[in-house]
Amino acid sequence: MSKSVNKVILLGNVGKDPEVKATQSGVLVVNFSLATTDRVKDQSGTWNDRTEWHNMVAFKRTAEIVRDYAHKGSKLYIEGKIVTRSWDDKETGKKAYRTEIIVNDLSLLDSRNDQNSNTNNTSRTSDSRAYAHAGGRHQDDYGDFGIDDSDIPF
Repeated sequence: MSKSVNKVILLGNVGKDPEVKATQSGVLVVNFSLATTDRVKDQSGTWNDRTEWHNMVAFKRTAEIVRDYAHKGSKLYIEGKIVTRSWDDKETGKKAYRTEIIVNDLSLLDSRNDQNSNTNNTSRTSDSRAYAHAGGRHQDDYGDFGIDDSDIPF
């Protein structure tokens, strides 16, 4: 079996204040959006900004850091992995999908004056890992975090 890689590196700004929740088993989960912007030149030679929005999910200690230090507009450096989860919509019965970035590591990049807290501008990282490979197959749940199907979607 050949090796594969699922790693994402993003540098962007938080779109709105993070949404903090806990699963039924008490695991802290934070959802937030991160905006990244590229400059592209159109056919007339004019430069335009193109913003891409990313759905981010952080667990446990990483979720605490996001909850405590990140807010709308915060600049973050994120390392994580892409996951797509699916579920049956309770109203329509149709299969629904959501692509997310599971945050493994992050650094807060705002200067001290930009932050709304009394912390210094140190890099804050976490060691949370989701979607671990088990027995050569990808786990399509949040089992490593004590989350089961009844907790998803949030």
